[in-house]
Amino acid sequence: MSSESKKADGSEGGEKSKKNIKKILSLLFIVVNFAAVGGGAYLAYAGTLGHETPLTSDGDLKKQFDRLRQELEEPAVFYSMEPYNTNLEGLPRRFVRVEMSVEMYDKEGFEELVILGGESRDVITRILNGKKFEDLETVQGKLQLKNEVVTHLNDALKRGVVKNVYFTKFQVQ
Repeated sequence: MSSESKKADGSEGGEKSKKNIKKILSLLFIVVNFAAVGGGAYLAYAGTLGHETPLTSDGDLKKQFDRLRQELEEPAVFYSMEPYNTNLEGLPRRFVRVEMSVEMYDKEGFEELVILGGESRDVITRILNGKKFEDLETVQGKLQLKNEVVTHLNDALKRGVVKNVYFTKFQVQ
């Protein structure tokens, strides 16, 4: 009987070790789940750190947008510049005669352009002197010239903004 009791004890020991392994695995599973949930909660919390509420509300943004829309809907101001007569670069010697109107966003820019006077004319003259006949012969060349004039005038102006330039007369000889 002693051998039978030993076998019975051995099978009980196997069952106890299986129960111990199940307990250890279930505890390990619980710990891993707590770690995963805790890590997720930390990431959610860390994601909200540094979040600041906006300084302006939707109402303030709407007011600013409406004010900007009113400013842009105001009629543009045009400044007709005196005609330009200047030589083009390259041979054969060619001559260009240009009259243009400058469209400004507001009267303040118009006044600044009038005050600049000679400086703005000098900027445009230098642009025209740097062009060849081939540059101004095509429509694309004239559009590029318009863009250059707008860019350089906006660089020269401090407060005003040039919206567009319109050629009222354009003659190359």
